[in-house]
Amino acid sequence: MSAMTPEDFEKLQALLASRAGYRLSRERLSLAEHRLGPVARREGFETVSAMLHALWSRPVASLGWAVIESLLNPETWFNRDRTPFQTLAQDLLPALVKARGERKIHIWSAGCSMGQEAYSIAMAASETGADFDLVATDLNQRAVEKARSGLYTTFEIQRGLSAASMLRWFDQTEDQWRARPELRQTMTFAAANLLDEPADDRRFDIVFCRNVLGEMAPAQRARALDVLEQRLVDDGCLFLGQDERVESDTVAFRAVTGRPGLYVKTPSTLSRAA
Repeated sequence: MSAMTPEDFEKLQALLASRAGYRLSRERLSLAEHRLGPVARREGFETVSAMLHALWSRPVASLGWAVIESLLNPETWFNRDRTPFQTLAQDLLPALVKARGERKIHIWSAGCSMGQEAYSIAMAASETGADFDLVATDLNQRAVEKARSGLYTTFEIQRGLSAASMLRWFDQTEDQWRARPELRQTMTFAAANLLDEPADDRRFDIVFCRNVLGEMAPAQRARALDVLEQRLVDDGCLFLGQDERVESDTVAFRAVTGRPGLYVKTPSTLSRAA
């Protein structure tokens, strides 16, 4: 594999920032070359450099997105950090069921990767007996396809799930585990870009957007937060990752004291909307 040139890497940085909003630091050069190798082979190129040369000289949307998807971080596991799912099941859903009455609770997993977070949400919600539906989206089409299949290896299924949860919600099929129909029927998966204008006016009671914003460039992060604010009902809740923060100059959300990663809309946002 021929080494990626500095010019190629700069163009990759620009491509990832403009299309997906993500920053590709120079420290990740070797990782980028490693991840692009399989894409080059799959697309019929002998080297990464040859693939990138073709992309720069005659941009093709499908190849561009294949490159972008390979550079996104798909790392995730079931019940990651646990606390948000406990808060969802023990506090938020009982309160929302009481407040909404007969209405179904609408939940969005934005940046669902390969689906472990979405299934963790669905398991926690199902075990409360709440009537809910869940939309799970991600920029990475391949990740969405895996999430939609509900199929996980033994290694993946054991990462974050207890034996009891595995047996309650998944069926073993040869060397893989598939989410049971009663769990999957509560969920809808779709490929979507968080930076795009929403395609409809649907709003959600609870939004999970965890470990997504942290790798975004500031301008794109602000744009994503605007989209999340539009999509969240006025009394809804937003979950971010434990290490993610809403910048002080962003007035749309405020942190909930004593609940790491949990945010609600600020009074100024609500008054502006009114």
